[in-house]
Amino acid sequence: MAKTWKDNEISLDSIKNQTIAVIGYGIQGDAQANNMKDSGLNVIIGLKKGGNSWKKAESDGHKVMSVADATKQADIVHILIPDMIQGQVYKDEIGPNLSEGKALSFSHAAAIYWKWIEAPNNVDLIMIAPKGPGSKVRETYLDNFGTPAIVAVEQDFTGKAWDRTLGIAKAIGSARAGLIKTAFKEEVETDWFGEQADLCGGAASMVTNAFETLVEAGYQPEIAYFEVLHELKLIVDMIQRYGINGMWRRVSETARYGGLTRGPMVMDSTNKENMKKVLTMIQDGTFNNEWISEYQKNGKDAFDKYMKEYDAHQIEKVGKQMRKMMWPDSTE
Repeated sequence: MAKTWKDNEISLDSIKNQTIAVIGYGIQGDAQANNMKDSGLNVIIGLKKGGNSWKKAESDGHKVMSVADATKQADIVHILIPDMIQGQVYKDEIGPNLSEGKALSFSHAAAIYWKWIEAPNNVDLIMIAPKGPGSKVRETYLDNFGTPAIVAVEQDFTGKAWDRTLGIAKAIGSARAGLIKTAFKEEVETDWFGEQADLCGGAASMVTNAFETLVEAGYQPEIAYFEVLHELKLIVDMIQRYGINGMWRRVSETARYGGLTRGPMVMDSTNKENMKKVLTMIQDGTFNNEWISEYQKNGKDAFDKYMKEYDAHQIEKVGKQMRKMMWPDSTE
């Protein structure tokens, strides 16, 4: 059974007099920094000078400075900038200003695990990874609850790394929902696998194939869109709230029998074998090496070429019109 913590088991005392530098003020940086500030912690923001986020962070009441200066002043450096720039920012601004006894903190462990960042031995390496987007981290905190998180310590130089980890998790509100202990290796490999095989890659491919199957059989694209894409959220929400069997108990008897008997025909042992291949490519570094190479050569074009294919697909063309019908004020 995994080790877990709840809010009443954790104290902020160990970090209440420490300075936490949040590096980056995107969706996660904004949410986590404001939650920690509202929890009474001493938070500063480290950003690229002249960046778009500088004024926003200041307007939210934060003390903002360069990444280098924030690192110098901080006891805990919480890195929340995009994965692919973490290595360079660390090399240029964080590493040279990192002194003994400080902590490097992350919400995703890839930079440490794949050695994009090679941290010294005389600092703590910790992770607090909320299992939700930044908007949800902030929203649930303001509702006096929180977004659950997984937490890990990779290197405990000070002997107080776990106190720091749990303290931050409490301050951002995640301990209110619950914390689960993990390891950097486990977080990276399972996170990437989920994104590729199920949550993003697998789901998008499944929906697209289902849409194509109906349209190629002569059904209207708009009807196909409703049946295979729009209603998916309703099912996922039930699975998240009640579990898989809880979902089965809340759909029609026809959907229950049809799904239970035909689902395994669609997602069969061949799919599982392909998932195992995807996992192996993550575990042995194949995907990491490919991703780094592609990003270094092409930057965002490394994935934009695939996104352009989706933009040109009928499911997106139909979808834009359908979404305008349902949410006329939304922008894409």
